[in-house]
Amino acid sequence: MARYTGPVCRLCRREGKKLFLKGDRCYSDKCALGRRQSVPGQHGKSRKKVSEYGTQLRAKQTARRYYGVMENQMLRYFEIAARQPGKTGENMLVLLERRLDNVVYRLGFAASRKEARQLVRHGHYTVNGKKANIPSIQLKVGDVIAVAESSRSSEKIKSVTEANASRPVPQWLDADKNQLTAKIVRMPVREDVDMDIEEQQIVEFYSK
Repeated sequence: MARYTGPVCRLCRREGKKLFLKGDRCYSDKCALGRRQSVPGQHGKSRKKVSEYGTQLRAKQTARRYYGVMENQMLRYFEIAARQPGKTGENMLVLLERRLDNVVYRLGFAASRKEARQLVRHGHYTVNGKKANIPSIQLKVGDVIAVAESSRSSEKIKSVTEANASRPVPQWLDADKNQLTAKIVRMPVREDVDMDIEEQQIVEFYSK
């Protein structure tokens, strides 16, 4: 599957906000957005009037890059959300929040979503006691996520979980960081998304 392999700090600068793509670096003075707030590229410092389409595009790109999904995946989430009852934009964000890689990140079992995807693909986590290596798995209420027994002695897993042990966990997740397990106690809602995402702009972008 295609994936972005370029410098991720450019993505934050392009969207003009922190997307927290590099773990601890995003919280430090080394954050590229803090040092250079202009848009990347030769004409990044010039001011341009943003059209309605441009505003919608930036909203879509912000959400897509924040969750680390490709364009085809994003479109598929929109189509699924549009068929569900309720507000399409909120439904789409809930689908993105329920991804396994996002949940692993939210629990502090990985420093970033990119690292979470890599660790999931390497089989370091289980869902309901079974090894899960697909980052896009949609989790549901009652599912139990845990660090695999075979991975608990891994120095990588130890360092990652210890470094992120103090990260706040959303209320829809019941985490036991000592046992490295967690349970989904309810569906996430719009208020659980702590990123400034304009989901209605995304809906309008895809509805054209």
